[in-house]
Formats: sequence, C-alpha cells, structure tokens
Amino acid sequence: MKFSFANSDFRLSFSEDKLLWLLVPVFLGLWIFTFVGTTDIANWIIENALTFLSLVALFISYKNRRLSDMSYLLIFLFMCLHVYGSKYTYAENPLGFWLQELFNTQRNHYDRIVHFSFGFLLAYPMREMFMNWGKLSKKMSMIMPVEVTLSISGLYELIEWAVADIFFKAQGAAYLGTQGDIWDAQKDMFLATCGALLAILLIAMMKKLFSKKQVEEYFPTK
Repeated sequence: MKFSFANSDFRLSFSEDKLLWLLVPVFLGLWIFTFVGTTDIANWIIENALTFLSLVALFISYKNRRLSDMSYLLIFLFMCLHVYGSKYTYAENPLGFWLQELFNTQRNHYDRIVHFSFGFLLAYPMREMFMNWGKLSKKMSMIMPVEVTLSISGLYELIEWAVADIFFKAQGAAYLGTQGDIWDAQKDMFLATCGALLAILLIAMMKKLFSKKQVEEYFPTK
C-alpha cells in the first residue's frame, strides 16, 4: 500500500484509498462505542459537536483538497483520543485514572494528554494545509501551526466557558473537567502549544536527517 507524506505525491479516489478504508470504519466503530457506553449522553453530545463538524469538513474537502496519508493518520489518532475522552468525560477517564495511579499524580491527566496531542498530532496537517492550500512559504508554514494552535486553544477555552457557564450550566463541571485547578485553561493552552512546537521541531529535524530518497525507501510514494 502506498503511503504519502504530501498530498502532491499521488491522488486517489476514496474507493481506491486503502488507508482511509481502514481508518474510517475503525473510527466510526470507536465513535459508536463511546456513544453506546457513555456515562453522560448530554456531555457526549456537547463534546462531539466539533467532531461532527470536523468530519463533515474532511469529507467535503477530500476531492479537491486531499491531504496526505500521514495527515489523515495523525488526525485519526487525535480524534480517537478525543472521542474516547468524551465517553466517560475527561475527568473520569479510566486511562487517566490508571496513569494517575501508575505515576502517583494528584489528578486525572487525560485532558492534559489530549490538549498536548492537539498540538503535537495536528501540527503536521496544519503545516501541509498552509503549504498546499495557503501557498505560504516553507518558513511560514513551520511557524503558523504553532501560532494557530495557541489561538485555537484560547478560542476553545472561551467556548468551554460559554458552554459551561451560559448555555449548559448543568453540564458545566463535567464539560470543563478542571478538577479544582484554577489554572486549568492556561495549562491546557500551554501544553497544546508545546505539542505543536515539539512537532514542528521534529519535522525540521527529520527533514535535515533524512533525504526524500531515504523516506521513500520505507514509504514509497509512487
């Protein structure tokens, strides 16, 4: 199976795209699983509103704005982490409790993992969008994912406040998942930005260490 690192490597129709034929059913199966077994349906719906909009955007953009396989894989991983968090609410996530016990931490850090993953996993797709859709320079395409991650993180925290304090007060505590930390929003924004910065640094490092020929030896693009 071919694996592309850039959307210009090759183009396939959805029926020919073996990777997406694998990722889409797996994600949909996980998404349904999280809904069926959720402990808080109202919170699940709130948490997954943006998930639904994101899937619609990806579907609409596929034909003319197709991303690389690497980008779709990274988006898939992030969305799996997010919907799994919505199953139990982030503050009550079993994986987070297991990590809390393993590392003897004071709180369930699953939400921190997802916020960091937002920056770390989505920086590459954002970079690709800026390069191929926005036609930005390579330098600006490396800078913009970090800036956009910080901006989106700030906007998301404002959305969380509005949802929890204005529109759905009954779901406020479960949706925010601050767990008593008054600096929760700032820490979430910081971790997402650090994730994006780390991803961009890794991309820059990989581009220097490996030539395109070496990459194609393991992941042929033609």
